[in-house]
Amino acid sequence: MQLWVGLGNPGAQYAMHRHNVGFMAVDAIAEVQGFGPVKKQFQGWTQEGRIGSDKILLLKPATFMNDSGRSVGEAMRFYKLEPEDVTVFYDELDLDPFKVRVKRGGGAAGHNGIRSTIQHIGDAFRRVRIGIGHPGHKDRVTGHVLGNYSKSEIEPLSDLLGALAAEADWLAKGDDARFMNDIALRLQD
Repeated sequence: MQLWVGLGNPGAQYAMHRHNVGFMAVDAIAEVQGFGPVKKQFQGWTQEGRIGSDKILLLKPATFMNDSGRSVGEAMRFYKLEPEDVTVFYDELDLDPFKVRVKRGGGAAGHNGIRSTIQHIGDAFRRVRIGIGHPGHKDRVTGHVLGNYSKSEIEPLSDLLGALAAEADWLAKGDDARFMNDIALRLQD
């Protein structure tokens, strides 16, 4: 079993924030891949399903971003998973908007949801970093991250989430390079 976590903040007022693109990613995967109904557990919301032969549990922590690791750690311990079985989807300032990069390990790079996850499960988990771009000056970062996607960004966001969900089988198989490559190819059209 793999645990795929989307980071975000719970509540309708946060739904379209750039900081919630991790929630959006797991929602898109659940819809496209036909996952089961939402359950409330592990201080968050879960959905179970299969991608190919791999059993996947999707998790959206309801603990607010800065405490996401509590929920992730609880789910991981319940299923007796290792950090290597965990994939976290989240927003990345240092990537151009709508770009996707996958990596294992590393630091938090100022992302509080990742910092909390590292505190609770260590740093050996896989990260799917979804670019939101940098607003240019550090004084504008908070407003950018906690701001809604603009109308002009909705279509490219939708395309990205669709591509990410459609190519999720490569991620499930552990072929991170093919996952990133095929998303990039889909978004060229």
